[in-house]
Amino acid sequence: MAVTLHQGDIPANLSFGSSVAIDTETMGLKPVRDRLCLVQLSAGDGNAHIVQLQADQYAAPNLRKLLADPAVTKIFHFGRFDIAAMWMYLNVLTAPVYCTKMASRLARTFTQHHSLKTLCNELLDVELDKQQQTTDWGAATLTPEQIQYAASDVLYLHKLRTALDVMLVREGRMDLAKACFSFLPSRALLDVAGWGEEDIFAH
Repeated sequence: MAVTLHQGDIPANLSFGSSVAIDTETMGLKPVRDRLCLVQLSAGDGNAHIVQLQADQYAAPNLRKLLADPAVTKIFHFGRFDIAAMWMYLNVLTAPVYCTKMASRLARTFTQHHSLKTLCNELLDVELDKQQQTTDWGAATLTPEQIQYAASDVLYLHKLRTALDVMLVREGRMDLAKACFSFLPSRALLDVAGWGEEDIFAH
């Protein structure tokens, strides 16, 4: 595995093919309040690229172009949060998207456990170390442990998508999943606009 750290943007010639796994690290769990610090990306080839963003580095034209590219599917785990964070700070609404957490909720109805750690363990026999999850991602210099943790969050999303797609097809829920994925960017916009907790579909 190779992990490359980029400051402020990805290189213009960096390609991820037709799908890219994406995760973010922020200063907290409220995109309106807590700034975006890292965007992690992987082509599913066992390598990761990490973009470190300081408060004055949100122009990131190459990253924004990738996020908006309609020919590249962006794979997330709990994409609702990541999409909202990138909208707030990079001013781009990414699409099309795939969310492994949503796929798991639709396909794996026999369990209430849909975390990335659980999915990697149960579907891929991979044990993720989550000790660095709540560290200072806004630090100017990241520790090797932080970098390793950040990379691990995108390295397995392509394989999880493949495994979950098999289950979605088996259970006859692929079309429903695709419809949910299509709505996900709008769900993220509702979050940042103030409808994070209210169920607008309720009576």
